[in-house]
Amino acid sequence: MTPHKATTLEEFYQEIAGNSSQMLEALLPPDFQKEVGHFNVFDIQQTYKHAIEKKIMPYNRRAYYKISCMRGKNRAEYADKIIQIEQYGLLFATPKVPYHWFPLEGVPDGQFCVFTEDFLAPAKTGLQIDSLPIFNATGIPVFELSKSKWEEISHIFFKMQKEIMADYPYKYDLIRNYVMELIHYGQQLQPKESIRIPQNAAERILGLFIELLERQFSGTETHRLTLRTASDYANRLAVHVNHLNKTIKELTGKSTTDIISGRLIQEAKILLRQTTLNVSEIAYTLGFEETAHFSNFFKKHTGTSPSNFRV
Repeated sequence: MTPHKATTLEEFYQEIAGNSSQMLEALLPPDFQKEVGHFNVFDIQQTYKHAIEKKIMPYNRRAYYKISCMRGKNRAEYADKIIQIEQYGLLFATPKVPYHWFPLEGVPDGQFCVFTEDFLAPAKTGLQIDSLPIFNATGIPVFELSKSKWEEISHIFFKMQKEIMADYPYKYDLIRNYVMELIHYGQQLQPKESIRIPQNAAERILGLFIELLERQFSGTETHRLTLRTASDYANRLAVHVNHLNKTIKELTGKSTTDIISGRLIQEAKILLRQTTLNVSEIAYTLGFEETAHFSNFFKKHTGTSPSNFRV
């Protein structure tokens, strides 16, 4: 089995050092303190110019979070979806889902920042990063912006670039606030129903179910799914399966099984299109005992076989 592993921060820095002809040491933040988690901010043209010219931008998962603000005509391939940005775009990337973006006309302007979960740890922000709607693996966190909105967001990146070079002892606290400002910008662009804050026990059960579902998709193909049915999730959440099904149906309009199946299909499409795993290996990874069961499941939900989808 050839795993489609996530790009680590170390590999990311080696990649951009090669693409930008800069020394690796020069790319690291000055006076960086590892105990605050990792953060850095970059100019897209300086960082990816040679990679874009050579058309070697990889489609993969990252072992870190990324926010990009771009100007230019771009295409974003996120999970199993393709989104085209005509002029001004904002992209949020999570380790949960592989993505790729590629400029359609020359090298775009813009900036991007990368950071680890530790950088926005609950002790610092009071938030679990993966509980934020903008980093929900089932969403599409790629947005077309107006010129004025793009200028506002670009100014935040400018402030982050300025602060990271400063010798202010609390600069990472300030930068953390800028990152949260970007996250809230993105969440304001999301549909209102996707950012509802749980207000009662039923909504908390739904939130816990979605969180548990997403944890099953670790980003490595050597990790096999163990929770496949509504009963599996109900047992793990310590609720009766009938109560879980009723709660999810009332709040989403979908059955528990439909939500689980939809997420399995999304992951199956990613593995089929973006990895070299064969169909039987993908079936095993997704928790199917028999390849034929996986093939029938996939065809039922997509209208085509896994092999035909991969072509």
